[in-house]
Amino acid sequence: MLPPCLRPGRLLPAPPSRPAATGGGPARGPGAGRAEQAHKVVASYKPSKFDRKILLWTGRFKTEEEIPPRIPPEMLDRARNKARVKACYIMIGLSIVACFAVIASAKKAAARHESLTSLNLAKKAKWREEAALAAESKTK
Repeated sequence: MLPPCLRPGRLLPAPPSRPAATGGGPARGPGAGRAEQAHKVVASYKPSKFDRKILLWTGRFKTEEEIPPRIPPEMLDRARNKARVKACYIMIGLSIVACFAVIASAKKAAARHESLTSLNLAKKAKWREEAALAAESKTK
């Protein structure tokens, strides 16, 4: 197994932690280094209207006015991944609802004594009658 710093999905290696006694500045928590790294990423991507909607839908920004003119590509990638997961959850939910709707419809059809077999037999009988009528009209 790869060490955590070499696993895929990791953008930048974590900064080495320095003891508070050797550091020239104030003592920092474990998350402070990551926050500084996030601000070091160059904001080089201009988001389109659709990208802005994704950023709003995923909750990265509250209003469209808060979105800066240029954002880091990593921010948009994370927002797209989050939107993809949300869309999958929505589709899973809709599939479950559709399954219950089909079950309810099938139970109602069973109560009316309808089945695919009986519907197919009725349809084929109707076609035979139409074919017989067409054959009689041609012979006359």
